[in-house]
Amino acid sequence: MLSYRIGLPGWTLAARVGIPLSLRVYAMKDEEAGVFVGSSPDLHGLTVEAPTLEELHIEVTGATSKLLELEFHKPVQRAKTEIRLSDAVFCAA
Repeated sequence: MLSYRIGLPGWTLAARVGIPLSLRVYAMKDEEAGVFVGSSPDLHGLTVEAPTLEELHIEVTGATSKLLELEFHKPVQRAKTEIRLSDAVFCAA
């Protein structure tokens, strides 16, 4: 499915007309704290942490929904996320 990446010029217009959104999230393992930390260069304010990649995806999904709701002052469709951990890529809708 075609999607438009959050952060690119015109992404808010794309979202308003119903084009599905996508989002890059970069994750790193904080060995000292024992958690994965995820942040996105696409969506200002998105930084979350969780003990596993699966739980990180859940946190990313929730935080993304909240941040998009704040941006548009209403609920917005879920964004497709791509979580990158070093050389591995973990994708989820």
